[in-house]
Amino acid sequence: MELMVLLNALVTRLLFVLHSLIGVWRVTAVKKEPKYWLLALLNLLLCLETGLTLKFKQGRGYKWFSPAIFLYLICTVPSLWLLEIHHGTQYCGNEPGAVQVNVSNQDFNQSRDSSHGSEGTDHHIIQTAKVFVNQLSTICETVWTLALHQTFLLLLVVGRWLLPIGVEITRDQLSQLLLMFVGTAADILEFASETLDIEDVRKNYALINAILAVWTWSMLQFPLDLAVQHIGCKPTASTRRIPSLLLCRYSAELWNIGVSLFIQDGPFFIVRSILMGHFRIFNQMLVFFTAKNILVVTLQLYRLAVITLDFRATILQKSRKGEVSCCPCEPYEASTHATTDQDNEMKEFVASPPKEESQAPSENQ
Repeated sequence: MELMVLLNALVTRLLFVLHSLIGVWRVTAVKKEPKYWLLALLNLLLCLETGLTLKFKQGRGYKWFSPAIFLYLICTVPSLWLLEIHHGTQYCGNEPGAVQVNVSNQDFNQSRDSSHGSEGTDHHIIQTAKVFVNQLSTICETVWTLALHQTFLLLLVVGRWLLPIGVEITRDQLSQLLLMFVGTAADILEFASETLDIEDVRKNYALINAILAVWTWSMLQFPLDLAVQHIGCKPTASTRRIPSLLLCRYSAELWNIGVSLFIQDGPFFIVRSILMGHFRIFNQMLVFFTAKNILVVTLQLYRLAVITLDFRATILQKSRKGEVSCCPCEPYEASTHATTDQDNEMKEFVASPPKEESQAPSENQ
């Protein structure tokens, strides 16, 4: 096992565990009940995944799916849910979002003076750390919650970057995936912060749960790598069907369209439409981002129509030429184990275009 692969795998998962523990600490501090420390036990799943990955995959990633990212979601999302639900009893003093930290040099000087002549440097460091932690505890809870949201999304992107990749994904594909995740993370953060900060929403417990459910649903796209990987296909009876051939050629594009329609922009648009249509909640940013969701959904449907028409034209063109290929985008290189029956099935498919199209040349003659 390469040293850098092992180091990246361990350091990334350690960052995940530390961030998850900070979230559990904030829940325990807000709720003032030690029982919430039990949430930290979820990190045992991440530790188990680390051991299994190091043993069976030598620290490298899996195809199409990242278990470490998925388990990080499981460890962190419950803490953010509890903090957001408890948000109604949190206040930030005079200014919204203000950080109430009064870090004075006197506190540090006192701890330093008390430890200088008695127990030495080690005790001084411990006392300074205690003072620092106490000052962190005075930060407004709403600021803590927003900071956890922000660092959570940043760690998802950075962690996916640091995690060792498998043989199925290239560096170029990883860079494309990370750029997609950056834009996705910004949209998700905006959705959660913008909708949950509305005063009328905070008064409705059901609305808070619905928004958090949609937010959680949108986070499930991060463990998946399908946005940059194409699904391979072989010339079998099932791949001769039009849907299978379409999925073979445009698997990554179709996944991106599906994510936008059913995981991100579509659900976001539904939530914002309900807020404006049913609950009569209006503000400038809500209207703007609703319009943005409508535009994105429309463009994705337009993209789907373009892909379908292009695929149909390619199928007809190759059918007339009598070419045999698994995917219309490129010929399939048959392996030595490919059977003659599979080739015959593909020839029958390309030799039998739709009736309307096959009759058109004869009429022109």
